[in-house]
Amino acid sequence: MTAGALVSVNLLATVEQASTGSDPYRVDADGAPYVPVGDGGIVLGVRLGDGVWDHLGDHAAPGACLVHADPAAGYALAAQACAGNLAEVRTGAAAGETGAVIGKRGEGGRVIVTFDQAVLGRLRPGDQVAVRGRGQGAADPVPGVTLRNIDPGLLARLPVEAAGGTLTAGVRAVLPSRIVGNGIGRPTPMWDLDLQLTAASADRHGAAGLRLGDLVAITDLDTRFNAGYRRGWLSVGLVVHGGSPQPGHGPGVTVIATGPAAALAATADPAGHRGLTEEIALEAARAQR
Repeated sequence: MTAGALVSVNLLATVEQASTGSDPYRVDADGAPYVPVGDGGIVLGVRLGDGVWDHLGDHAAPGACLVHADPAAGYALAAQACAGNLAEVRTGAAAGETGAVIGKRGEGGRVIVTFDQAVLGRLRPGDQVAVRGRGQGAADPVPGVTLRNIDPGLLARLPVEAAGGTLTAGVRAVLPSRIVGNGIGRPTPMWDLDLQLTAASADRHGAAGLRLGDLVAITDLDTRFNAGYRRGWLSVGLVVHGGSPQPGHGPGVTVIATGPAAALAATADPAGHRGLTEEIALEAARAQR
Protein backbone atom coordinates (compact mmCIF):
# COMPACT_ATOMS: atom_id res chain seq x y z
CA MET A 1 0.00 0.00 0.00
CA THR A 2 1.38 3.42 -0.93
CA ALA A 3 0.87 6.68 0.96
CA GLY A 4 -1.58 7.81 -1.71
CA ALA A 5 -3.74 4.73 -1.17
CA LEU A 6 -4.23 5.38 2.53
CA VAL A 7 -7.65 6.62 3.60
CA SER A 8 -7.70 10.13 5.08
CA VAL A 9 -10.51 11.18 7.42
CA ASN A 10 -11.53 14.58 8.77
CA LEU A 11 -11.81 14.36 12.55
CA LEU A 12 -13.35 16.98 14.81
CA ALA A 13 -11.76 17.79 18.15
CA THR A 14 -11.79 20.50 20.77
CA VAL A 15 -8.92 21.99 22.71
CA GLU A 16 -8.86 20.47 26.19
CA GLN A 17 -9.24 22.36 29.43
CA ALA A 18 -6.76 21.11 32.03
CA SER A 19 -8.71 19.63 34.96
CA THR A 20 -8.35 18.10 38.42
CA GLY A 21 -10.59 16.44 40.95
CA SER A 22 -12.00 18.19 44.03
CA ASP A 23 -8.67 17.41 45.69
CA PRO A 24 -5.98 19.07 43.53
CA TYR A 25 -3.10 16.92 44.76
CA ARG A 26 -1.28 13.93 43.37
CA VAL A 27 1.31 11.95 45.30
CA ASP A 28 4.88 11.67 44.08
CA ALA A 29 7.23 8.68 44.27
CA ASP A 30 8.35 9.74 47.77
CA GLY A 31 4.80 10.08 49.11
CA ALA A 32 4.64 13.88 49.01
CA PRO A 33 1.60 15.70 47.56
CA TYR A 34 1.97 18.07 44.63
CA VAL A 35 -0.30 20.01 42.26
CA PRO A 36 0.05 18.71 38.69
CA VAL A 37 0.75 21.52 36.22
CA GLY A 38 0.95 20.93 32.49
CA ASP A 39 -0.93 17.63 32.43
CA GLY A 40 -3.27 18.29 29.51
CA GLY A 41 -4.84 21.44 28.13
CA ILE A 42 -2.75 24.16 26.50
CA VAL A 43 0.87 24.18 27.66
CA LEU A 44 2.88 27.32 26.90
CA GLY A 45 6.65 27.59 26.71
CA VAL A 46 7.34 23.87 26.25
CA ARG A 47 8.73 22.98 22.82
CA LEU A 48 10.02 20.04 20.84
CA GLY A 49 13.75 19.82 21.53
CA ASP A 50 13.44 20.78 25.20
CA GLY A 51 14.77 18.30 27.73
CA VAL A 52 12.08 16.11 29.25
CA TRP A 53 13.05 17.29 32.75
CA ASP A 54 13.65 20.95 31.87
CA HIS A 55 10.21 22.08 33.08
CA LEU A 56 8.65 21.70 36.51
CA GLY A 57 5.50 20.08 35.20
CA ASP A 58 3.67 16.77 35.15
CA HIS A 59 3.44 15.02 31.74
CA ALA A 60 3.89 18.45 30.08
CA ALA A 61 3.51 18.19 26.29
CA PRO A 62 4.83 20.67 23.72
CA GLY A 63 1.52 22.13 22.54
CA ALA A 64 -2.16 21.49 23.14
CA CYS A 65 -4.14 18.34 23.88
CA LEU A 66 -7.24 17.67 21.79
CA VAL A 67 -10.28 15.72 22.96
CA HIS A 68 -13.91 15.08 22.04
CA ALA A 69 -16.83 15.29 24.46
CA ASP A 70 -18.42 12.10 23.11
CA PRO A 71 -16.38 9.14 24.40
CA ALA A 72 -16.72 7.04 21.23
CA ALA A 73 -15.74 9.98 19.03
CA GLY A 74 -12.82 10.70 21.35
CA TYR A 75 -11.55 7.15 21.05
CA ALA A 76 -11.84 7.37 17.25
CA LEU A 77 -9.91 10.64 17.31
CA ALA A 78 -7.12 9.07 19.34
CA ALA A 79 -7.00 5.89 17.26
CA GLN A 80 -7.05 7.51 13.81
CA ALA A 81 -4.96 10.66 14.30
CA CYS A 82 -1.27 10.06 13.59
CA ALA A 83 1.95 11.97 14.14
CA GLY A 84 2.48 14.31 11.19
CA ASN A 85 -1.23 14.86 10.51
CA LEU A 86 -2.48 18.35 9.73
CA ALA A 87 -4.51 20.09 12.46
CA GLU A 88 -6.41 23.26 11.56
CA VAL A 89 -8.06 25.56 14.09
CA ARG A 90 -11.67 26.21 13.06
CA THR A 91 -12.99 28.57 15.75
CA GLY A 92 -11.74 31.23 18.14
CA ALA A 93 -8.97 33.81 17.97
CA ALA A 94 -6.57 31.36 16.25
CA ALA A 95 -9.04 30.24 13.54
CA GLY A 96 -7.26 29.36 10.29
CA GLU A 97 -3.93 28.56 11.95
CA THR A 98 -2.41 25.13 11.49
CA GLY A 99 -0.42 22.73 13.61
CA ALA A 100 0.79 19.14 13.53
CA VAL A 101 -0.14 16.06 15.50
CA ILE A 102 2.93 14.69 17.28
CA GLY A 103 1.49 11.86 19.38
CA LYS A 104 -1.07 10.51 21.83
CA ARG A 105 -1.82 10.59 25.51
CA GLY A 106 -3.61 7.78 27.30
CA GLU A 107 -6.28 8.63 29.89
CA GLY A 108 -9.27 9.97 27.99
CA GLY A 109 -7.92 9.47 24.46
CA ARG A 110 -6.02 12.74 24.05
CA VAL A 111 -4.12 13.79 20.93
CA ILE A 112 -1.11 16.14 21.22
CA VAL A 113 -0.71 18.89 18.61
CA THR A 114 2.21 21.27 18.30
CA PHE A 115 1.62 24.86 17.17
CA ASP A 116 3.80 27.94 16.89
CA GLN A 117 4.03 29.58 20.32
CA ALA A 118 2.19 32.67 19.07
CA VAL A 119 -0.71 30.45 17.96
CA LEU A 120 -0.77 28.58 21.27
CA GLY A 121 -1.10 31.92 23.04
CA ARG A 122 -4.32 32.63 21.13
CA LEU A 123 -5.86 29.18 21.63
CA ARG A 124 -8.52 28.71 24.28
CA PRO A 125 -10.12 25.56 25.74
CA GLY A 126 -13.16 24.61 23.68
CA ASP A 127 -11.81 25.91 20.36
CA GLN A 128 -12.64 23.48 17.57
CA VAL A 129 -9.81 21.86 15.63
CA ALA A 130 -10.07 19.66 12.52
CA VAL A 131 -7.51 16.85 12.21
CA ARG A 132 -6.70 15.20 8.88
CA GLY A 133 -6.31 11.63 10.12
CA ARG A 134 -4.00 9.47 8.00
CA GLY A 135 -1.44 6.76 8.67
CA GLN A 136 -3.02 3.84 10.50
CA GLY A 137 -2.98 0.73 8.32
CA ALA A 138 0.10 1.72 6.33
CA ALA A 139 1.88 -1.17 4.67
CA ASP A 140 4.85 -2.82 6.37
CA PRO A 141 8.01 -0.92 5.31
CA VAL A 142 9.85 -4.27 5.42
CA PRO A 143 8.35 -7.73 6.04
CA GLY A 144 7.51 -8.21 9.71
CA VAL A 145 7.65 -4.55 10.81
CA THR A 146 4.37 -2.86 11.69
CA LEU A 147 3.92 0.91 11.58
CA ARG A 148 1.71 2.64 14.14
CA ASN A 149 0.60 6.22 14.74
CA ILE A 150 2.63 7.96 12.03
CA ASP A 151 1.84 9.61 8.73
CA PRO A 152 4.10 8.40 5.88
CA GLY A 153 4.94 12.02 5.08
CA LEU A 154 6.49 12.47 8.52
CA LEU A 155 8.19 9.07 8.59
CA ALA A 156 10.10 10.04 5.45
CA ARG A 157 11.55 13.05 7.31
CA LEU A 158 12.83 11.08 10.31
CA PRO A 159 16.14 9.14 10.61
CA VAL A 160 14.47 5.85 9.62
CA GLU A 161 15.69 3.86 6.61
CA ALA A 162 14.77 0.54 5.01
CA ALA A 163 17.52 -1.50 3.37
CA GLY A 164 18.23 -5.19 2.90
CA GLY A 165 15.06 -6.35 4.59
CA THR A 166 15.72 -4.32 7.77
CA LEU A 167 14.23 -1.05 8.99
CA THR A 168 16.84 0.90 10.96
CA ALA A 169 16.02 3.90 13.14
CA GLY A 170 18.48 6.41 14.53
CA VAL A 171 17.54 6.97 18.18
CA ARG A 172 18.71 8.82 21.26
CA ALA A 173 18.74 5.67 23.41
CA VAL A 174 17.90 1.97 23.42
CA LEU A 175 16.00 1.17 26.61
CA PRO A 176 14.90 -2.07 28.33
CA SER A 177 11.19 -2.89 28.47
CA ARG A 178 11.32 -3.25 32.26
CA ILE A 179 11.33 0.54 32.66
CA VAL A 180 8.00 0.96 30.84
CA GLY A 181 5.17 1.75 33.26
CA ASN A 182 1.83 3.31 32.45
CA GLY A 183 0.61 2.11 29.05
CA ILE A 184 1.61 -1.54 29.30
CA GLY A 185 -1.34 -3.69 28.26
CA ARG A 186 -3.06 -0.75 26.58
CA PRO A 187 -3.89 -0.42 22.85
CA THR A 188 -0.95 1.37 21.22
CA PRO A 189 -3.03 3.20 18.58
CA MET A 190 -4.57 5.15 21.50
CA TRP A 191 -1.98 5.22 24.29
CA ASP A 192 1.58 6.27 24.88
CA LEU A 193 4.08 4.40 27.05
CA ASP A 194 5.52 6.14 30.10
CA LEU A 195 9.21 5.52 30.78
CA GLN A 196 9.87 5.11 34.49
CA LEU A 197 12.86 7.41 34.37
CA THR A 198 13.90 10.45 36.40
CA ALA A 199 16.65 12.96 35.81
CA ALA A 200 18.69 11.06 38.42
CA SER A 201 18.15 7.56 36.97
CA ALA A 202 18.28 8.31 33.23
CA ASP A 203 22.06 8.17 33.00
CA ARG A 204 22.06 4.45 33.86
CA HIS A 205 20.19 3.82 30.61
CA GLY A 206 22.04 6.26 28.36
CA ALA A 207 19.06 8.61 28.40
CA ALA A 208 20.46 11.54 30.38
CA GLY A 209 19.99 13.93 27.44
CA LEU A 210 16.48 12.77 26.51
CA ARG A 211 14.48 15.46 24.70
CA LEU A 212 10.94 15.99 23.52
CA GLY A 213 10.76 14.77 19.92
CA ASP A 214 13.56 12.23 20.30
CA LEU A 215 13.24 8.74 18.89
CA VAL A 216 13.93 5.94 21.35
CA ALA A 217 13.93 2.17 21.00
CA ILE A 218 12.58 -0.26 23.61
CA THR A 219 13.79 -3.85 23.63
CA ASP A 220 11.65 -6.97 24.17
CA LEU A 221 8.38 -5.12 23.58
CA ASP A 222 5.66 -6.03 21.06
CA THR A 223 3.39 -3.02 20.42
CA ARG A 224 1.45 -4.16 17.36
CA PHE A 225 -1.79 -4.28 19.34
CA ASN A 226 -1.73 -3.98 23.14
CA ALA A 227 1.76 -3.25 24.44
CA GLY A 228 3.36 -6.28 26.10
CA TYR A 229 6.63 -8.10 26.73
CA ARG A 230 7.93 -10.26 23.89
CA ARG A 231 11.52 -11.43 23.92
CA GLY A 232 13.52 -10.59 20.81
CA TRP A 233 11.24 -7.79 19.64
CA LEU A 234 11.88 -4.06 19.37
CA SER A 235 9.63 -1.00 19.42
CA VAL A 236 10.58 2.52 18.27
CA GLY A 237 8.70 5.64 19.28
CA LEU A 238 8.67 9.42 19.64
CA VAL A 239 9.04 11.12 23.02
CA VAL A 240 5.91 13.30 23.23
CA HIS A 241 5.65 14.55 26.81
CA GLY A 242 7.90 15.28 29.73
CA GLY A 243 8.57 13.55 33.03
CA SER A 244 6.30 13.06 36.02
CA PRO A 245 6.76 12.87 39.81
CA GLN A 246 4.26 10.01 39.95
CA PRO A 247 5.51 6.44 40.42
CA GLY A 248 4.95 4.35 37.29
CA HIS A 249 4.99 7.44 35.10
CA GLY A 250 7.57 9.52 33.28
CA PRO A 251 8.46 10.75 29.79
CA GLY A 252 5.88 9.47 27.30
CA VAL A 253 6.59 7.60 24.05
CA THR A 254 4.16 7.22 21.15
CA VAL A 255 5.06 4.04 19.25
CA ILE A 256 5.70 4.40 15.50
CA ALA A 257 7.18 0.98 14.61
CA THR A 258 7.48 -2.49 16.09
CA GLY A 259 8.79 -5.86 14.96
CA PRO A 260 11.29 -8.65 15.59
CA ALA A 261 14.87 -7.53 16.09
CA ALA A 262 15.87 -9.33 12.89
CA ALA A 263 13.71 -6.88 10.90
CA LEU A 264 13.77 -3.74 13.07
CA ALA A 265 17.04 -2.28 14.34
CA ALA A 266 18.08 0.86 16.20
CA THR A 267 21.35 2.78 16.21
CA ALA A 268 21.82 4.91 19.32
CA ASP A 269 23.58 8.28 19.21
CA PRO A 270 23.18 9.78 22.70
CA ALA A 271 25.15 12.93 21.92
CA GLY A 272 24.23 13.78 18.32
CA HIS A 273 20.72 12.44 17.76
CA ARG A 274 18.36 14.90 16.07
CA GLY A 275 14.73 13.92 16.42
CA LEU A 276 11.43 15.55 15.57
CA THR A 277 11.45 19.35 15.54
CA GLU A 278 8.56 21.79 15.30
CA GLU A 279 9.77 22.76 11.83
CA ILE A 280 9.80 19.15 10.57
CA ALA A 281 6.40 18.37 12.09
CA LEU A 282 4.71 21.48 10.64
CA GLU A 283 6.36 20.98 7.25
CA ALA A 284 5.03 17.41 7.04
CA ALA A 285 1.54 18.43 8.16
CA ARG A 286 1.21 21.43 5.85
CA ALA A 287 2.17 19.25 2.88
CA GLN A 288 -1.28 17.61 3.29
CA ARG A 289 -3.13 20.85 2.44
